[in-house]
Amino acid sequence: MEDAMTTCDLANKECEPCKGGVAPHSAAEAKAMMDQIEGWTLSDDGTAISRRFEFKGFAKAVEMANLAAWLGNKQGHHPDIGFGWGYCEVTFTTHEAGGLTENDFICAAKLDALVA
Repeated sequence: MEDAMTTCDLANKECEPCKGGVAPHSAAEAKAMMDQIEGWTLSDDGTAISRRFEFKGFAKAVEMANLAAWLGNKQGHHPDIGFGWGYCEVTFTTHEAGGLTENDFICAAKLDALVA
């Protein structure tokens, strides 16, 4: 029996270029993948994952926003990022698919690995 995919496995994968016609994960599939990424929250409608990082001060929040932006650019899969004094919130969804795809979980795992 194969082991379930782990965060490390996801972090070692690369995002696939988005192309039309890719169906998003169902809410049940997305929920099942959540155990592979710690600290992330699945949206109520199952179409996005978010994580809020908290810091003491503004500079670290800006650095986190820049790190998430750099990762998104490197992977060709760009997150929505909000930040302010003491926090940075990163949200992944695959806009073209209208929900979550494996790319979102790969990017979340990669971001976790970068800040670990």
